[in-house]
Amino acid sequence: MFSKACEYAIKASIYIARQSLQQKRVNVKEVSQSIDAPVAFTAKILQQLCRENILESVRGQQGGFVFDKTKQKEITIFHLVRIFDGDGLFTQCGLGLQKCSAENPCPVHDDFKVVREKLLEMTQKHSFYDLGLKTESGLAWLK
Repeated sequence: MFSKACEYAIKASIYIARQSLQQKRVNVKEVSQSIDAPVAFTAKILQQLCRENILESVRGQQGGFVFDKTKQKEITIFHLVRIFDGDGLFTQCGLGLQKCSAENPCPVHDDFKVVREKLLEMTQKHSFYDLGLKTESGLAWLK
């Protein structure tokens, strides 16, 4: 459903949120290993998240990526989906028709509308703080 970049961004953000809650900074290699993603691809994703002011990057021996607790509580999966995949998942026709609408519906319009609404709800519901706590407590996993 999400692009690979978006999936990796979500998983990386959850992992970094979890580590940040323990006052730990993490490097690209550690993040890529924890989410089973290629190092170079992970680096590009983390750079994008820093450019979007979601993560912070600290250079040097004690450096690494960190996810500020205040931002963790504000930012949801929805924010990352919009950055990496755009709004189309929440607005476009399930069959890819350009002129699909309530007045001119495709064959699956009504069913897909429910799916889009539920997906929007789910992506806006969970902050990265909540997701980080869930993985930290062992209630959820990233692998």
